[in-house]
Amino acid sequence: MPSYRVETPQRCYHADVGRGIVKRAAEHIPAKVGKVFVVSTEDVWKHQGEALAGGLDGVPYELLHLPGGESQKRLAPLEELAEAMVERGGDRTSIVIAFGGGIVNDMAGFLAAIFMRGIPVLQVPTTLLAQVDAAIGGKTGVNLVSGKNLVGSFHQPIAVLIDPGLLDTLPEREYRAGLFEIIKAGVIREPGLFQFLAENSREVLAREAAAVDRIIDDSVRMKAEVVSADEREGDLRRILNFGHTFGHALESETGYTRFLHGEAVAWGMRAAVYLAELSGQLSAENSVDILDVLKLYGPIPSMEGISAENLLARLVHDKKTIQGKVHFVLPVRIGEVVVVSGVEGRLVLEAIRSALA
Repeated sequence: MPSYRVETPQRCYHADVGRGIVKRAAEHIPAKVGKVFVVSTEDVWKHQGEALAGGLDGVPYELLHLPGGESQKRLAPLEELAEAMVERGGDRTSIVIAFGGGIVNDMAGFLAAIFMRGIPVLQVPTTLLAQVDAAIGGKTGVNLVSGKNLVGSFHQPIAVLIDPGLLDTLPEREYRAGLFEIIKAGVIREPGLFQFLAENSREVLAREAAAVDRIIDDSVRMKAEVVSADEREGDLRRILNFGHTFGHALESETGYTRFLHGEAVAWGMRAAVYLAELSGQLSAENSVDILDVLKLYGPIPSMEGISAENLLARLVHDKKTIQGKVHFVLPVRIGEVVVVSGVEGRLVLEAIRSALA
């Protein structure tokens, strides 16, 4: 069973990958723990709750539900859950188990970070996107109207349990959204993974176990390495934002209701590829290679009616904008990216228009 160590100043822990690992969740509950709170959504618990309940056999727990959906990724639901935790006897000895997709892992992690000024969180991601990205690295938070994840905290989990078997019931659209984050991993740091995705799309889309396990393992290992080297996004970790600066602007512009996060990132990667080529960072050949692989794992929803000018204006509200300068992660070749700022606005606008076309 692959296990990837994440070493940060805040905490060292493992991201364990294995089919059926959710059945061993109780092994990761610390000794002398107080109340155990499982945070999920009604739909996730309906389809996957039995697996986690079995893994917590003999461990009493309280089940709390988040509303679900990117538009509900706000502070208000967390206040309601915190009140419920107090009412049910939660204190500084409590633990949160985040059981769901990326939104649940972000929100439950943030809840753990702020409840009683911080309690442990165990991440058990149930979607592909959460398994390879959201659950690893301690980034937690919620959205504001003006932008995505603008309120949050770095709060590392005590462990991450990644069970590829949970993906068997994942809706097709959700599965493909997660694949875009894996394509991101290939472009920024894992050329072998990118090549595998380019050559084995049939097996990956059919969710053949060997192919799914391979792409998850590669992605989790990469994420663990990057987070260990740079917990708080001071340098290397910034490469993980490839596609996200543009993608967050798209999510915000459409009210977090039109695109899944992975779909917005896919569009954001397209825009970043066009910008990299326009600014002389990326060859036309590599540009075509990346765009072709993104197309292999599509489609993404229509861009009809979305204003390029509005998206350009929203870029300045991204949390990675520093002193008014927008920073872009741009590929220079498959497996390598650079972080640049001060890109001419006309080039950015042209890249957005090309990606919208």
